[in-house]
Amino acid sequence: MAQHFLLSPEAKTISTKRIARMSEDEAVKTFRDIRWKDTNGEPVCPCCGSLSYYDMRATKRYKCKDCKKTYSVTSGTIFSSHKLELRDYLLAIALFTNDVKGISALRLSRELEVQYKTAFVLAHKIRATLIDNADTAKLSGICEMDACYTNGYTRPENKKEDRKDLRLAVNQNPNKRAVEVMRQRFDGVNVINNITEGANKTIALVTTGEYSHTLNKIANNHIEKGSIIHVDGASGYDDLEAWFDMEVGDHSKAYMGDNGECSNNAESFFSRFRRMQIGVHHKLSNLYLSNYVNEIAYREDTRRLSNGDIFRDIMTKAMNTPTHPEWCGYWQGNHRNSERLVA
Repeated sequence: MAQHFLLSPEAKTISTKRIARMSEDEAVKTFRDIRWKDTNGEPVCPCCGSLSYYDMRATKRYKCKDCKKTYSVTSGTIFSSHKLELRDYLLAIALFTNDVKGISALRLSRELEVQYKTAFVLAHKIRATLIDNADTAKLSGICEMDACYTNGYTRPENKKEDRKDLRLAVNQNPNKRAVEVMRQRFDGVNVINNITEGANKTIALVTTGEYSHTLNKIANNHIEKGSIIHVDGASGYDDLEAWFDMEVGDHSKAYMGDNGECSNNAESFFSRFRRMQIGVHHKLSNLYLSNYVNEIAYREDTRRLSNGDIFRDIMTKAMNTPTHPEWCGYWQGNHRNSERLVA
């Protein structure tokens, strides 16, 4: 039997040990090489684009010879005005990369020796880069759609006579949300965010439920018309037959039908999502649920890449993400974050 990819040396091309032993100058060089790749690491002024600069080595900053503005390797990015050493940011991204089920802010705070609030914002900045740089191209070919529900638990009353019928909508938890996932089956070569890899392409969204009008909107916005969609027997998908070729799998009879109809790739997404929810974070607020859902979609799509490739991809995304309005001055009340719902 062939060795699994994740057990091979090719899957392990970067380590936290190596990053922790970096000097700050080496960390700066790593940031420079990734942000200014087109100029071989030579600084480019974010204000005027000039390549002429004075190197202010004592402060690790640069002064543009043309517009006279000073800047650093993180100026204008999501890590601008940073307080930690750059090596700590590299270490945070490496930890984020290597924990394939996600990493909690509490653990990140212990690893980096920072406050919980610092680790919380840092982890969400990394997730924000994944959302802002997500591939928006529509899915095509054979796709799967399914949903799971979260945050819907209602604790029953102690005495039986006081318990409510939770099957009634009026008695259900108003925080209940549905995570709707669409997965394009791997057809040999998928290109996701300029990375060629052997995995499905995933789009995941947060909704209030599997309602026909919501599913119609999601499918038409994210899947090419004429594609084949595999679903389970939920009635909310019935109207999609007007635009797509539908294949319905019945798990009560078989996990995969005779013609391959199933939503097993979507179930794979939910498996990783549940492990993150229950085993890592324990509770996911609706306010940030879309951030966590998108993180799992990214992890699913890059699971056949080496950790070094994933690390460099996240770093590149971070350097291409401008200062984020939701996470700049978060604890000072300057954020404008709100729950992201499709409908």
